[in-house]
Amino acid sequence: MLSEERRRAILEVIQEDGRVVVRDLAKRFHTSLITIRKDLEFLHHQGELERTHGGALPVKTGALMDSSLQEKERLHRQEKTRIAAAAVRMISKGMVIILDSGTTTTAVARSCRHLRNLTIITNAINIGAELADSPVDVILTGGVLRKNSFSLVGPLAEESLRKLSADLFFLAVDGFDVHYGLTTPNLLEARVNRAMAESARRTVVVCDSSKFGRRSLSLILPTTAVHETITDKCIMKRDLLTLREAKVEVTLV
Repeated sequence: MLSEERRRAILEVIQEDGRVVVRDLAKRFHTSLITIRKDLEFLHHQGELERTHGGALPVKTGALMDSSLQEKERLHRQEKTRIAAAAVRMISKGMVIILDSGTTTTAVARSCRHLRNLTIITNAINIGAELADSPVDVILTGGVLRKNSFSLVGPLAEESLRKLSADLFFLAVDGFDVHYGLTTPNLLEARVNRAMAESARRTVVVCDSSKFGRRSLSLILPTTAVHETITDKCIMKRDLLTLREAKVEVTLV
């Protein structure tokens, strides 16, 4: 079994049992205690589980959990870079795209810095700053600043989006329950995201596989409203199958 496959299996066990023990995992996967400890440390640093003495517990999450942008920036960096590279390949000359706030969409913005004849609409002031010295034309929505996410929300942001039209909307989410939809812990953020989806011809979710199976307070869109999802290869097979059954195109990186 490859290390990536074993780590996915460990996450499945912890999701089902609510905890894992190093010795039990070593027996289950026919490997050494040292290897399992390295797996758990890796998954802990990826934000996938909470390391404990002798084992691990699920990450503490809740519908209201709203980590700061700086906290999220440290997690899944390689996956976000690959997702951003795949997203940029969808962009053609002369397009208008929308980026919501988030670390994955910030990675997309960074990958767009060299592009010309491109307009980006965003409610994220950090994305605006990232592109300030690039050839990309940037439109900021306006609105009230959410300091936790560097995003602009509220009626001003929603109204400005209703007056604009875009080709693609790249949406980063806190939770993606494939049977329920895309969610965020903030009600105002959800409203702005819905306005973004209404303004774009195509909605593309950009998120690493850790976001699947999570559900936050406020629904943004149902799964059926998504045209495409770009995620990493660690997505659970059952989630991948459900997405494809819902006619959502999936790109794995």
